[in-house]
Amino acid sequence: MQRLFSIFPNGWPGRGLLLLRLVAGTLLINDGVTDLLRAAHEPGIVCSFLEIAAGALVIAGLWTPLAGSLAVIVELWSITSGAGDLRNRVVLAAFGAGLAMLGPGIRSVDARLFGRKRIDVAGR
Repeated sequence: MQRLFSIFPNGWPGRGLLLLRLVAGTLLINDGVTDLLRAAHEPGIVCSFLEIAAGALVIAGLWTPLAGSLAVIVELWSITSGAGDLRNRVVLAAFGAGLAMLGPGIRSVDARLFGRKRIDVAGR
């Protein structure tokens, strides 16, 4: 799992990734709930649930490369189906792609589960 993340930055870069995750996740959940309330057909409902799930995973910082990739796929699906605001969808797809490439940062569930481990060798 470590290979999926480039780094788990701390300090200002870690705070920046946390802010990016919170904004992207909140917008994904908001758009998913809004679309869910308006959806009248099954593909729209599935897309809305996937968008909400991606947003929740992004906020938690759990499986961030998968969640970011899911956000990109869902947003591209929404763009091609003509649902929602194009500008919003493009920005959320870019956020998802960025998070999938950069990783979650130190303040995430992924960092707790899969962060860098330090092994102390006795006698050295």
